[in-house]
Amino acid sequence: MPHVAEWKKEEVKELKDLINSYPVVGMADLSDIPAPQLQKMRQSLRGSATLKMSRKTLMDLALNDSPKNNVKVLVDHMDGQPALIFTDMNPFKLYKILEKSKTPAPAKAGSIAPTDIEVPKGDTGFMPGPILGEMQKVGIPAKIEKGKIVVTEDKIIVAEGEEISRDVAGMLTRLDIYPMEVGIDLKAAYEDETIYTSEVLTIDEEKTLSDIQKAYTQAFNLSVNAVVFNSESTPALISKAAGEALNLAFNAEVLTSKTTDLLLAKAYSQMLAVASEASAQNAEAVDDELREKLSTTASAAEAKPAEEEKEEEEEEEEEEDKEEDAAAGLGALFG
Repeated sequence: MPHVAEWKKEEVKELKDLINSYPVVGMADLSDIPAPQLQKMRQSLRGSATLKMSRKTLMDLALNDSPKNNVKVLVDHMDGQPALIFTDMNPFKLYKILEKSKTPAPAKAGSIAPTDIEVPKGDTGFMPGPILGEMQKVGIPAKIEKGKIVVTEDKIIVAEGEEISRDVAGMLTRLDIYPMEVGIDLKAAYEDETIYTSEVLTIDEEKTLSDIQKAYTQAFNLSVNAVVFNSESTPALISKAAGEALNLAFNAEVLTSKTTDLLLAKAYSQMLAVASEASAQNAEAVDDELREKLSTTASAAEAKPAEEEKEEEEEEEEEEDKEEDAAAGLGALFG
């Protein structure tokens, strides 16, 4: 039986204790993180999570020997430079914190572009020199203007998923374009016998909130239309019932404290209509008081379209004034 170093036994025991002590265990990849940045990330996690780096074989042993059901599946997500994270936070909150802590980094030769890498149009700040030819060589449309090298148009020089060449990586750094991100990459997390991969943990918060709001509205409408009483639908159902009762009483001409004014207004309107018809047939069919009411009503009806027409004319005049001002401005500009 081969001898196992004592420190290895202690390391596995420490890892097992941590796995068993925390409800959430994450598997992370620390590849390409410079030591100073990693130190800052460790400090930012202090008090909320514990980051533990170790040999892959020792982490494998600790995960497989843990009594927690299904936690050993984290071994399948052990990529790059792996490390274990232990926390009381739920996996989604942990993932969000780690993503926010990532910082821009320069491109490296051989790296894969995470998104389209674009060089924006504009002044580069470089004086004319060999760099102009180097920029053109990697596909950046550039020329000399007013003694400076400028990029003449926005240009994607590396598409998402493509490998970044050495020349392109060097030029991007010289242009202060940092397309990569450096940070702790959470590959998967364990909680309550469930493994959450990074694909699951990546949540569009705005879309999720919109989906929840949409689901709430649909559920509310369903409960109201199906007459299902709950704390949210009951006020709406009572209001709907009150409105329907009022409409029924009004249409059936049932006098109540709510319908009396409405029915009187309807009767008054119908009376004026009948009087107007009778007056048109015979001017003597209505008395002077009623004739005056009909005249006042007719004048008000005629005045309303006139006011609307006046407003439209004023709007047209304003639009014409704006066009004249614009024409005068163009004339001044071009002589």
